[in-house]
Amino acid sequence: MSARNPGTELDLGSISRVQVNQPAVIRHAEQIQARRTVKKDWQAAWLLRAVTCIDLTTLSGDDTPSNIHRLCYKAKHPIREDLLRAMNMHDKGITTAAVCVYPARVADAVKALKAAGCNIPVASVATGFPAAQTSLKNRLEEIRIAVEDGAREIDIVINRTLVLTGQWEGLYEEIRQFRQACGDAHMKTILATGELGSLTNVYKASMVAMMAGSDFIKTSTGKEAVNATLPVGIVMVRAVRDFYWKTGNKVGFKPAGGIRSAKDALTWLVLMKEELGDEWLKPDLFRLGASTLLSDIERQIYHHVTGRYAAYHDLPMA
Repeated sequence: MSARNPGTELDLGSISRVQVNQPAVIRHAEQIQARRTVKKDWQAAWLLRAVTCIDLTTLSGDDTPSNIHRLCYKAKHPIREDLLRAMNMHDKGITTAAVCVYPARVADAVKALKAAGCNIPVASVATGFPAAQTSLKNRLEEIRIAVEDGAREIDIVINRTLVLTGQWEGLYEEIRQFRQACGDAHMKTILATGELGSLTNVYKASMVAMMAGSDFIKTSTGKEAVNATLPVGIVMVRAVRDFYWKTGNKVGFKPAGGIRSAKDALTWLVLMKEELGDEWLKPDLFRLGASTLLSDIERQIYHHVTGRYAAYHDLPMA
């Protein structure tokens, strides 16, 4: 990842003055989605870039060591070797950006990736994921346990009550404590935007999270009724841009939840390029949280190489 975000003092004055023009944001989102996407070789190149930005995720109640081992193998080999050779990309070291699991499965993932001989980081959700409705003491301890087990990235989730009731100082202090508990592990802060009530709250929560030292801000847990949407993404990446202009600190962005198709991935890449530039098109500063997205990307790559769509048995690991 990029250099850590040290955070800043909480600036309540600037937070209180924020108002987001929702109709304008929605219009801009519709314009982005209506544009013609890249095609052929360019599309294949962009899709491979998307692969390198994926946090390959499993957050299921039936996760087992064998499931995690399979996920880690797929993270190291996200696209079939013969397809990469056909594109002359077999020697470029294409892997996913990270593997994301529950805290109880961190040790399994670390072990599997070590056995595979790769340096893909393990990310762990924490702090009472997905609802954050546990005590602060328990949430902090969950972070420490995940880090001790080998997690190099922690996806914490905020207490939405603090946002909905305007307790910005409380939110800032909680996230600062989470940042301290992470130690050297990079911290991604999940805002659960589908439960924040308004785009104005999304912007305010984004700014407070970055002021508190978040290395990434992330849209959703994937468990809310509404997850990563383009209007929310526009608001959050503009908050990232504003924070960079004010402080010089670069913070990453991670949309997550409901990103299932290659077309979805391309739309998010276009948004990042237009709003933040090429530097934010790398896994240091951009991630896609997804569990099924990789399957569709690999199918599109298969079609690009062979001219036909894959049968189910052609991509068994997907």
